[in-house]
Amino acid sequence: MPSLSFLDRLGHVFLRPDLIARALTHRSFGATHNERLEFVGDAVLNCAVAAALFERFPAIPEGELSRVRASLVNRDTLARIARGLDLGGEIELGEGEVRSGGGERPSILADALEAVFGAVFVDAGFDAARRVIEHVYAADFAGLDPAALGKDPKTRLQEWLQARRIAVPEYAVTGTHGEAHAQTFTIECRIAQLNVTATGTGTNRRGAEQAAAAEAFGRVVTASGGTGGG
Repeated sequence: MPSLSFLDRLGHVFLRPDLIARALTHRSFGATHNERLEFVGDAVLNCAVAAALFERFPAIPEGELSRVRASLVNRDTLARIARGLDLGGEIELGEGEVRSGGGERPSILADALEAVFGAVFVDAGFDAARRVIEHVYAADFAGLDPAALGKDPKTRLQEWLQARRIAVPEYAVTGTHGEAHAQTFTIECRIAQLNVTATGTGTNRRGAEQAAAAEAFGRVVTASGGTGGG
């Protein structure tokens, strides 16, 4: 069963605890695993994010909304949010996956987070699932700027900083993990003037930098009390 601290971070009390236990069980651990809940959670996530964008940005055309939704529901974003929830330590993994560091693998983290969303949906319906999704995506939603929709996180962050005469961030590789054909990169995004250091991971350096920039952007916008506009 997941820890109480994880459930607090998630923000949902399960009527059926077996659902969250299944959501956090990887197929390497046993026959009762999270893939069916992941299937449901993927659809719920796409719908919840689409609804949130539709409500927040009534003047933005469909094409731009689709691009932003894709950036919010992709594997690297899901893995970053999962790490923010300390989800990796909650996943039940087989011995082989534990030895190979499966709890930090972006694909496993992303799939497990989708399964968690699916579990909330099955447990309490769409409104509950949407509340959880909006809760864990709060920083990402806060950082969305209508004028910057469709821009990648590094561009959004740089433009936001430059508009406030703050020096652009520095990016540094702090770690690489895994075999050469399946490496995961860890990048730090440092904004010295604001004393902000954010971490991102990805299957390549560019993806990790984008993830770190997205995390940094969410932090600085939330701290400023703004919406991300220039």
